[in-house]
Amino acid sequence: MTGNRSPAELGATTIATIAQEVGVSSATVSKVLNGRSDVAAATRARVEASLERHRYRRRTRRTAGDGQIDLVFHEFGSEWALEIIRGVEAVTTADGLNVVLSQLDGARRPPQPWVDAMIARRPLGVLLVMCNLTDQQRRQLRRQAIPVVVVDTDSASAASGPTVGSNNWNGGLLATRHLLDLGHRRIAIVSGPQDVLCARARTAGYRCAHEELGVPVDPHLVRSGNFHLDAGYTHGIELLSRPDRPTAVFAGSDLQAMGVLRAARQLGLDVPADVSVVGYDNLPVSAWIGPALTTVHQPLRDMAGTATQMLLDLARGVALPTSRIDLVAELVVRESTAPPRRR
Repeated sequence: MTGNRSPAELGATTIATIAQEVGVSSATVSKVLNGRSDVAAATRARVEASLERHRYRRRTRRTAGDGQIDLVFHEFGSEWALEIIRGVEAVTTADGLNVVLSQLDGARRPPQPWVDAMIARRPLGVLLVMCNLTDQQRRQLRRQAIPVVVVDTDSASAASGPTVGSNNWNGGLLATRHLLDLGHRRIAIVSGPQDVLCARARTAGYRCAHEELGVPVDPHLVRSGNFHLDAGYTHGIELLSRPDRPTAVFAGSDLQAMGVLRAARQLGLDVPADVSVVGYDNLPVSAWIGPALTTVHQPLRDMAGTATQMLLDLARGVALPTSRIDLVAELVVRESTAPPRRR
């Protein structure tokens, strides 16, 4: 019977085979493959189960240069997102590809209607930035031979597919070591959401740097933000208003660091004489604000370009030598850090 075929025979599976096994028309199977919504949920589930059982894949594969890729952000609107877009376009322009931008209004998983509409467009591939797909959605795209690569994954679940990021743990370590080496011992951290992998990794690096020198971490100085200006400002006001305020703040993003700088100015504190501030990302603007921001350089353009090239290789049928690439994070010392002032 069809369901007992060996892996070598699976390639012979056709839409008609699936339709006959499930007891529906070939048109219904085609609708499920193309993400159409006009199929009953129970029928769709039976068809998808059969497709998965047979490891059905479309046999046509587009090649780079004749289509477009979908670039999907969980949200955008900051210079961080622009750096990713520039890195993607540096690769796609050379290949004559178009880029379709989407954003999920802060959600970490795209809604099913968006996935269905994307499948109907038949893109060459999909780049996900700080977001991911459900297992079922990944299976849908695999059946369509639409490759997926994740940039700066939001969680360890991206291990199921190709991912490009940077060494966030080492970045957090470098930032905190720099402040400890300057003599700071009360160092606050305003990291990102703790359900996001890169934020947890940066916090882990911060803690490890303290452990190396045997300096205890005050739990009251550990905060979770959202990577945006407002979180840096809000936590900055709270931290720097404490009678035992920290002498330094490591912000988990440049935007949060800028929020901390504003809080310091509002409270009449000088940076870096009264409080040192370190950011993360090394956005172009970080070199131009006052004072110029000490930050961890995250190679956003290189991350995006590397992920795009991986995606195009997959679209061409080229096997990737590795499914996970972490680029190097480096400390950039500028004017916002100095030894602590004696009190």
